[in-house]
Amino acid sequence: MNELDDVAGYQNVITGEHGEAEPGAVQVNAASSPELKSLLGVAVGTLSIAALYFGKDVLVPITLAVMLSFVLSPIVAMLQRLRLWRAPAVILTVLAALGALGLVGTLIGSQAAALSANAPQYARTIEAKVQGVQGFAVTKIAALTKQLGSSKPATPNAATPTVADTRAATGAQRAVPVEIVGADTSPLSIARTVLSPILGPLETTILVLIVAIFVLMQQEDLRDRFIRVFGSSDLHRTTRALDDAAARLSKYFLSQLAVNTSFGVIIWLGLWFIGVPSPAMWGVMAGLLRFVPYIGSFLAAVAPAALAAAVDPGWTMAIEVVVLFAVVEPILGYVVEPLLYGHSTGLSPVSVIVSAIFWTWLWGPIGLIMSTPLTLCLVVLGRHVKSLEFFDVLLGDRPALTAVESFYQRILAGNPDEAIAQAETLLTNRTLTAYYDDVVLEGLKLATEDSARGTIDRPRAVAMTRTML
Repeated sequence: MNELDDVAGYQNVITGEHGEAEPGAVQVNAASSPELKSLLGVAVGTLSIAALYFGKDVLVPITLAVMLSFVLSPIVAMLQRLRLWRAPAVILTVLAALGALGLVGTLIGSQAAALSANAPQYARTIEAKVQGVQGFAVTKIAALTKQLGSSKPATPNAATPTVADTRAATGAQRAVPVEIVGADTSPLSIARTVLSPILGPLETTILVLIVAIFVLMQQEDLRDRFIRVFGSSDLHRTTRALDDAAARLSKYFLSQLAVNTSFGVIIWLGLWFIGVPSPAMWGVMAGLLRFVPYIGSFLAAVAPAALAAAVDPGWTMAIEVVVLFAVVEPILGYVVEPLLYGHSTGLSPVSVIVSAIFWTWLWGPIGLIMSTPLTLCLVVLGRHVKSLEFFDVLLGDRPALTAVESFYQRILAGNPDEAIAQAETLLTNRTLTAYYDDVVLEGLKLATEDSARGTIDRPRAVAMTRTML
């Protein structure tokens, strides 16, 4: 009886003093049809995705140039603070970036040249290991066959025609003439074959550098034009959005550069300690490949592990290389990265994975590399532009519901365990009385409002009160 009295008491809070909604409060609304504004938003989103997909040849270099300008702009600002004009500061920054890339390429080339000298020895070691694995497999199969017992070969039936009889009956097969045509070995065709895989990336790189230089040179002018087009009516909000995006992107890029550089240095030292040849090259490659989300570290581990298997007659060195990558990557990925920029990007873990899949589908490997910065820009826009708020709700890391709304939703859904878990989390920084006053009572007010509108019937009210008890 006491529990039923408590249920009735909670129900009175929800449905009114007599357990029923007030007369005239229930109102049945007509079914609504999709608004023109909603349909227009869907159409604009579809056209935007189609434009991103079909215009990737133009948009990818421009996007890369803008991202590169975010990386280089702090250096340009530092040089300007040293009383250097903007044009020389931009030129020096770009030359320094090209010099760093040249040093990395020279290091990789020299290490690869030193590695190629012992390539025949490595090939013999790999061949010996393959033969050993094949011999081991053959021995195991033979032993298994001996245990199971070999089956007797089937006796050919005299009535069944053999291959020789078939050939005799059908006659000798006529030989098909084959003509060997030599490949075109003109200098122009050879040059086209060699240069065609190089010209595409080289053209994209030159285009990215040119656009990045112009973006750095005209950074203030481009910002003013952007504000004029999109936010001249609200300079405060537009300025906040631009500052927020620039700060988040700069922090993300610098933190990622620091983490990936540390990863490359650690792999370099670890491979040197293990004894893998050309450890500097593999360390640089590991740091560069780690810019590719999710799969970069695994790709970086393949070549050093294969080389370790080619150097060592046994398998100890290869196992040590695999263990090195398996230990370093989780530490950086799950400990260091969250401490540096885990909460600075403002993206939820699910949105990072979904955005990687989406941008990879749109722009391929380049889209995979740029998926996090591009999604971060969308989240920043969603936080400052009302019409794009759904980006922040779907992709951001901020709670989608307030504590009161979360409590009321769990009571509506009949999930007392989740409500208790939420209460335990909230009680870490507030008292029990404050929790009841700020969360539970406010949730009951929402229930009362829904009851007054007629959306909560008597059985649902009873179920809600039991959940609250």
